[in-house]
Amino acid sequence: MDSNHLDLSHEFPELAGKITELKGSNNHFKRLYDEYTKINREIIRIEKRIELVSEADENQIRKQRLSLKDELYSMLTKEECCSGAGQCSK
Repeated sequence: MDSNHLDLSHEFPELAGKITELKGSNNHFKRLYDEYTKINREIIRIEKRIELVSEADENQIRKQRLSLKDELYSMLTKEECCSGAGQCSK
């Protein structure tokens, strides 16, 4: 597997610029992004059998990654719809 396969910018190429912007301007987003990247790398090591874990642990790690991905996506799309005052117009 390509180590960039599940990188957030590859998952959401249409939001790559927004990802870069938020990593530099939003500490909470940056922390979540870093955690997502760390977990993603761990899953890659598991898939390559560099790191051995139980099936239950692997499933839990994948759930964590999915939860982070959902939260990051929500932040990216919320930022897209919000006005300058920080209020979402939707």
